[in-house]
Amino acid sequence: MRPLFFLTLALSALVPASAEPIPIAPPPRKPLPSPKEMATAKEDLWGEAAIRAPGGPSYEFFRDLLPPLRYVNTSFRHYPIVLSAPLAPVKARWVSNGSGINLRADKPPMWKEAGTPVSFFVGEKDEAFGANVAQLDGPRYDAGYLPRVLVKYTNEGAVYEQEAFAGGSSKVYEHGGVYVQFAVQKKAGRVTARIGGKEPYTADAGVVKDEKGWAVIRFGSEWKWDKEKKELTANLKAGASTNLVVFTKPIEELPNTLNGHLTEWAGLVKVWDRYIISGARFAIPEPMANNAWRALIIGNYTIAVGNRMHYSAGNAYDHLYEAECGDAVRSLMLFGHTADTRKMIGPLLNFDRKATRFHVAGHKLQLLTHYYWVTRDKEYIKETRAKWESVVKFIRESRKTDNGLLPKDNFAGDVNTQVYSLNSNSACWRGLRDMAAVLDDLGEKETAIELRKEAAEFRKAILDAVGKSVRTKEKFVPVALLSAEPAHDPLTATRQGSYYNLIIPYVLGSGVFGPGDDRESWIIDYLRNHGGLAMGMIRSTPHQGEFNNEPGVNVLYGLRYNLTLLRRGDCDHALVAFYGQLAQGMTRNTFIGGEGSRFFHGDKHGRSFYLPPNSASNATFLTTLRYLMIQDWDLDDDGKPETLRLCDAIPPRWLDGEKLQAHVEVEKAPTAFGEVNFAIHPRPAKGELVAELEAPPRPPSRWTLRLPDPPGYKITGAKIGTDELKLADGRVDLSGRTGKFQVVFSVKPIR
Repeated sequence: MRPLFFLTLALSALVPASAEPIPIAPPPRKPLPSPKEMATAKEDLWGEAAIRAPGGPSYEFFRDLLPPLRYVNTSFRHYPIVLSAPLAPVKARWVSNGSGINLRADKPPMWKEAGTPVSFFVGEKDEAFGANVAQLDGPRYDAGYLPRVLVKYTNEGAVYEQEAFAGGSSKVYEHGGVYVQFAVQKKAGRVTARIGGKEPYTADAGVVKDEKGWAVIRFGSEWKWDKEKKELTANLKAGASTNLVVFTKPIEELPNTLNGHLTEWAGLVKVWDRYIISGARFAIPEPMANNAWRALIIGNYTIAVGNRMHYSAGNAYDHLYEAECGDAVRSLMLFGHTADTRKMIGPLLNFDRKATRFHVAGHKLQLLTHYYWVTRDKEYIKETRAKWESVVKFIRESRKTDNGLLPKDNFAGDVNTQVYSLNSNSACWRGLRDMAAVLDDLGEKETAIELRKEAAEFRKAILDAVGKSVRTKEKFVPVALLSAEPAHDPLTATRQGSYYNLIIPYVLGSGVFGPGDDRESWIIDYLRNHGGLAMGMIRSTPHQGEFNNEPGVNVLYGLRYNLTLLRRGDCDHALVAFYGQLAQGMTRNTFIGGEGSRFFHGDKHGRSFYLPPNSASNATFLTTLRYLMIQDWDLDDDGKPETLRLCDAIPPRWLDGEKLQAHVEVEKAPTAFGEVNFAIHPRPAKGELVAELEAPPRPPSRWTLRLPDPPGYKITGAKIGTDELKLADGRVDLSGRTGKFQVVFSVKPIR
């Protein structure tokens, strides 16, 4: 903008003052690469374009580049939304176009069936609710994040509104009861609820019962029962509504005081809001992101069963996986739900999977030690001693090999090729090193020294093997050490290369290379230049099954890539990953992710994705958001966090006070240094940004704050009271500050 401004002044000086200024058109914006060009490129074309766009990466930049996620490979086709009370054992499946509850997937073994299927139809011709996507509005969550799902469907001039939510009162909670309301607007209409399956059903006194006499549906007086068709029908006047309660697990006897629709929802709102309020509060001046983090916290409490954080619900992933579910549990911890985190670590410490036993072992210790540094819960380390000591012993005894590495194991969970795995070895090294640091903090000095010594020897063995294995010409770091693993190019061209792409971010996250090691940069550059990324997300291409050779992304495995970028101060690429996932890695307005999604498998209305919901996908967004705002790092590489960075990578748009009229605020956020509280008030029109801060209870060795330049402004200085602060790499050093104080950044307009 600045050269154009001066050019305009120069040209105006060449004409008389009375003449009209010569119009200067801005240079034309280069068209974005097409979806096909994006998908076949080795570089992240759209991600790099987002960085160059005015204002940098944003949800709006990515939103319309591809159709939204919508379809799954089941008979009901539209993605399911799991409805349940928090941590409930029984979970209902509401199909996202409003076509029914607990509809049959007919896709074994990857999809499970849930409850009695009930399909919904509208109009005199009994058209399936939501059958014509062009006439569908929604689904979306109530208030943007609460799990009451709202959808509208237009049929024969009538607008049918449906809302559904899982009940939370005792018997309803235990039986996966779903409250459903239908309303019709503009003209009169007809709604039909049809029960599937071969079983006979009867209806009496407002209850549909199965052959055992157990309740499947409770209905009101507006509904009429047809035994032969096994369906309920309601004819509604314009503006009228009617309700149902559908039980996923039939109930022997209905409670005498089964709540009405509004009463049940009012109680459930309080329950869910307690979960949000009881944790940390992240106030973001961007409604879509603000709704997303709250919906994803709720989403993970919906997927979890009691104290078990499952990978998914309603499909073959409806159980524990160590690293993925561990990430989901960590995300709850980072958002203030430390008591539930404590309960959920236990099942993960008990988890075992022979095919990935070393990967599992390393991540058990990493999760436990991370929990310790955030909570300083010494009692839990004592309570779980037998479990973690057995893991430490297993790793140490397994290393009795000639090369100092762990024995060969699977290249990946689904790739049985036996290799000396950089992933497994680096995960276990990190677990040992971090456990040594925890034991040192607990005063167990001798044990800590012994374990730290072994971790150092282990790391040396790993790095020696890496040195013998890297392909220097291509700057490629293999997962299969001491082998002939090729430099995959492009990364997703083969099955092994695709799995390399999913695994290598775990190596980055381990920090095994240490500060300043070029090979960490090699991995990042290789991902960026050899087809590893799209919109900041990790690419994947299945090489078998119905999605064979369908390119796409697998967002959850990019979490440690994101965190590595943030640790290295690469804000731009981290924001690409953040907004790429928000726009194209989860469903619109319901924020549901899967294990993977495809670029082109679908139609103009939507794309397909795999086995939603996914707790680790939720965790990727939540954890990335937290680290945009709060970073507690171990930058001196000794296993103990010592550095706190605040707002280190927040997007400039969050400081656009003139447009957003809002502020950034964090309350009760747990960190390695205790709870963190701060607020940023953008007042660029007044020439300032005001940061209100409170020192954490455990002083970090280094503590910084960095704010980006607000749109249209440049930060020129910073003060605490009358003390001028030095801006170094955009950061101000707050080390040693105590209590509550303000940092005032001065800004001036960019001309």
